[in-house]
Formats: sequence, C-alpha cells, structure tokens
Amino acid sequence: METPYAAGLMWFRRDLRAHDNAALRRALARCRQVHCVFVFDREILDALPRQDRRVEFIHECLVQLDAALRALAAAPGAGLIVRHAVAAVEVPTLARTLGIEAVFANRDYEPDALERDDRVRTALAAQRIVFHLDKDQVVFEGRELLTQSQTPYTVFTPYKRAWLAKVGDPALAPCAVERLARRLVTRPPAMRQGVPSLAQIGFEPTDLAALAVPAGVAGARRLLDDFLTRIDRYGAARDFPSVKGPSYLSVHLRFGTLSVREAVRAARSNPGEGSDVWLGELIWRDFYFQILANFPHVTQGSFKPAYDAIDWETGAQADELFAAWCEGRTGYPLVDAAMVQLNRTGYMHNRLRMVTASFLTKDLGIDWRRGERYFAEKLLDYDLAANNGGWQWAASTGCDAQPYFRIFNPVSQSRKFDAEGAFIAQWLPQLADLPVDARHAPWETGALLLAAAGIELGKDYPRPVVDHDEARARTLSRYGAVRQAPA
Repeated sequence: METPYAAGLMWFRRDLRAHDNAALRRALARCRQVHCVFVFDREILDALPRQDRRVEFIHECLVQLDAALRALAAAPGAGLIVRHAVAAVEVPTLARTLGIEAVFANRDYEPDALERDDRVRTALAAQRIVFHLDKDQVVFEGRELLTQSQTPYTVFTPYKRAWLAKVGDPALAPCAVERLARRLVTRPPAMRQGVPSLAQIGFEPTDLAALAVPAGVAGARRLLDDFLTRIDRYGAARDFPSVKGPSYLSVHLRFGTLSVREAVRAARSNPGEGSDVWLGELIWRDFYFQILANFPHVTQGSFKPAYDAIDWETGAQADELFAAWCEGRTGYPLVDAAMVQLNRTGYMHNRLRMVTASFLTKDLGIDWRRGERYFAEKLLDYDLAANNGGWQWAASTGCDAQPYFRIFNPVSQSRKFDAEGAFIAQWLPQLADLPVDARHAPWETGALLLAAAGIELGKDYPRPVVDHDEARARTLSRYGAVRQAPA
C-alpha cells in the first residue's frame, strides 16, 4: 500500500483535460488534497510573436479545463491555478507556498522539456518534495517495445506488429478521476483569479475564431464524433486535400484535449478498413515518439548520420528559393497552394506536408532542417517528434524513410490528388479561371488560355523556380555522392 500524501500538486502541460488523465488520476489516488496548476512558461512564450494561434488555442483549452475542474470538485473555489512565469522556478515555488508533498505531471519527451523537468526535480528534491511523472501522451513509450535483440525499433512495419501484439485493454483503460474528484480542494483566495486574458500574458487575439478551429475538450469531442461518422471512408479519402477526409484531431492529440487512449479505443470500436488505416497513423505517432526518446540526436541532425554530409544548396540563391517556398511562389501550384494554406491557417494536409517537404529538399536541394523549423513556427499542431519524423522521412535521412531516389513530381501529385484543381483554386484564386488541367502546370498552357484567364506568367503567377527533371538529376547526384563515400 503506497503511503498517501497530505497535499499534492497536479501540473498540467500537454494534457489539457480533466478526464482520462494518468497523472491527475495518480495525484487524486495518492493525495488527500490536490491543487492543479498550469504555467504559461515564459521560457517558451517570450520568444514567440505577440500573435500566436497556439497560445490562443491553449488559452481556450484552459478556460474549459478550469470549468471542468470546478465542476468535478465538491469544494467551492476549486479550479485551476494559472501562472505566467518560468515554469522551472514557479512550480517549486508554488509547491512550497501550498505545502505540497508531491508534484504530479505527465511525461514530456522533448529535449527541452526533459531538461526543464530535471531542473524542477532538483529544486523539489531540495525541499523534500517528490516529483512523479506518468505516461499519458502515448500508448507505448521509450523502451516498452523492443526487438528480439532488445534494441529500439527503427523500421515501422515490425514496430507496428509488435505494437498490435502488445496492446490490450489494460494499456487502453481510461484513467478515471471522477470517483476521487472530491480531493480537488479550494484554492487560496489570492489564487482564484481564473485563466488570465491573452492581454494579461502579453499576447493579442489571432484569427483562430474566424478559422473555426474548435478548441478544448468540447472541440475534440465534436471533431471525434464527426470523424467517426465517416471513418469507414478514411483510407480512401485521406490523401485528397479538397475532400473532408482527415480526422483533424492532430492539434487535440498535441495539446492533450483528446487522450490517445480514447482515440485508439474509438478506432478499435469501429472496425473496418478506414479504422485500421487511422489506427496505423496513431501507431506512427507512437513510433516517432520512441525514435525521439531513443535517438535524441535526430533533433540536431539526420537519423542516419552519413546523410549529414549531404551538400545542400546554400548562399543567396538558396535563400531566395527558400523564401519562394515559404511564401508559396515556387510556380508549382500544388506546392504554393499548400504553403498559402499553412501561412493563413496554421494547418496543412498530411499529403501536402510530404509533397512540400519533398519539393524543398529534392527539387530545391535545401536542408530539411530549414523546412522543419518553418513548419515548427507555423503549424498549430506542431509536435517535435512527428514533425521531425515526417521531414526526415521525406528527405530520406530518417529511419524507415522513403528511398532517396523516390522524388515526388509536384505536377503528377497535383493531378493525382487534386484532379479537379479544387484545392489549387481555393488557395490560388488567380488560377481558378484556368481549365482544370491547366491549373496543375500553368507554364505548359497556351498563351490564349492564359490570357483568357487574365494570367501573365511572371506577373500574376510565377514561372517555376526550377525544372523538376533537372532538379531530380541533381538530387540523385547529391545523394549518390554520400552513399558512395567511404565509410
């Protein structure tokens, strides 16, 4: 029987929900009284632009979380304590102020988070306060799944087989908290201000409301319910950006307004081909998390270190090409439409993440790390493990990546996955009056058709910044030189 603590502190981070929460359940089970805190960490926020959709999304999630905690608790005045400070300093300080004996949180696997948690652990230990971390972001973490030689998996298919063989009801069981919710206690009067406004933490509203991105647990539930009505079509529809095919739940998995256990349970409760495909994507998510945990060098360089020797394009011309890619003016409509969507909404369809990443690395010859950083700045659902894994997959530098000689043709991809040019027309309206096939490669279109659509190449829409066939030959040479280099 574990010794109970008189008072505990639940520290929310990437798990902004009051249900099915591993650390919250443990805190309530182990402590007679539990306080809850979220820290707007200045070590992260101070470097961000004053308008950031992610900060506003988190803010909306916290409003719902605070309300959920107050509804669960029997005590008046219970709820979320919210701070705007350096988390590594504030959490130990708050623990001391509240007379806390143990702090509880769910494990975060990113290098900066691990370093922060080490600092918190050290500071708490100096006060004789215990720091408990639980698994909550993933179904299987770290070294829970190993090969027969007791090494981490680096190829997805055998990892998926092992994952499916091991998963079961215990791993997916909800972390119920309702029975113990009476242990959520009244906050001290000075800590009952609730969630501060964006202005109070130095931020301004964004266009998040206009983009109709549903936040919080309520938003996650609405999206999940909708997705389950069409999950049987997921396998066929997910690759087409103008079709409502994806789940759109990635941002909720990122910020923990949807439990990954709940997502997997939903997939398993709706058997069929579409559910199997979606479950495979959830397993990819676990796969990239365990890659990050076991091979942290991927945050700085290639999973395959030999590929760090690739001679990427640099200099003023490369910078100009990178800017054209970022701003959606490469002259390849599907690439440009995808980048415009990203810049305007913070979202990009998964198929287009592959297409744009392939274009940057294999058509423009630019280091994948530059693209990874740009996505990290723009994506509402940015997650280091998935973003890094996806970029290294596209660049052929990662584990189980596409072969270096597999180079997406942006025009072929456009004709295959946006056959009617609907996605292109939506995000590049200057091309909407072109005949459907002409939208994929305007430079191949006759002058009369261009003129009829009011388009002058180089003025109304750019000419291609590179020739794909020539770029492909350069890429094969670039990668081939690395592969042929002596070990």
